[in-house]
Amino acid sequence: MSTEVRSGDRMARPPRIPTAVLNGPFTSQDARAAGVSSHMLRRSSFRRLFPRVWVHIHHVMTPGDWIRAGHLTLPPDARLTGITRIQHLGLDHGPAFPLHFVVARDHHIATERIMLHRTERMPPADDVSVTPTAAFVAYCSEAITIDAIVVGDWLLREGHMSVSGLLALARFDDWRAGSAQAVTIAPHLDARSWSVEESRHRAAMKFAGLPKPDLNVEITAGGRVVAVADWAWLEWHTIAEYEGGHHQTDRRQYLRDIERYADIRDLQLRYVQLTKETGRNLVSSVRRVYDALVKGGYDGPPPDFGKRWRQLFTRIPAHPFPPQR
Repeated sequence: MSTEVRSGDRMARPPRIPTAVLNGPFTSQDARAAGVSSHMLRRSSFRRLFPRVWVHIHHVMTPGDWIRAGHLTLPPDARLTGITRIQHLGLDHGPAFPLHFVVARDHHIATERIMLHRTERMPPADDVSVTPTAAFVAYCSEAITIDAIVVGDWLLREGHMSVSGLLALARFDDWRAGSAQAVTIAPHLDARSWSVEESRHRAAMKFAGLPKPDLNVEITAGGRVVAVADWAWLEWHTIAEYEGGHHQTDRRQYLRDIERYADIRDLQLRYVQLTKETGRNLVSSVRRVYDALVKGGYDGPPPDFGKRWRQLFTRIPAHPFPPQR
């Protein structure tokens, strides 16, 4: 079908769209500079993302595109913060929207996909974003406990934050939203959790009152390492590991696992396998570990799914968690 349209006795083609506005978000000012009129913007070839920010309908938005679009609609002094800043570092956890920004003054924006926070003084930041540590403090102001542990562990593991730096910032800016909560959560973070799911399971075991495991323990047999246990209670001859999806889909990994399980049995260790599927019911996962510990001789209290456990799934308090019973 021809794209030509008839205008009187003349044949006219639709206006050609400049390449400058085809490959990502742009402002109305950018459009004018590229020769795109307001009439062309209102045509079906473009869609509005935020006030004064547009994108071509065939452009597939990436997380980075959305962040750029947010910056374009906000004033120049707005900085990326919170979980959005942390996701921009590479963490795949938490909701993509709203995008979190902060300004050090009174400014309002009405859009569903942006949360603009206001503060008396900008936290440590560069020209685009607050620092990862400052972003985590902001995140703690609204996160639930188990998510804050997951995010904090990741920041520590990837070298974006340290516990000492977190405490120093939170105590220096103790008036800032999230500072008290960051101090509360800091003792529960550990850089040795190697994945999001490991952090979730570790937090669940801790808040249910299981004995503290050693982390990332090399299990040896005949002078060779047969496994690196995510969690080990060698006093009670028990280890537990989180196994990601590649253990099910990678044939070579599957065969190595069979050999590994045999070696672990030869060492008379009880082995608890935790997966993404078991993680959907953390109570069940904790009970499985407890049952293995009991069979290994553990005579401590059973897991407690009372008040302290429930705090895993509520917002972080501004004071220390109650002690374990």
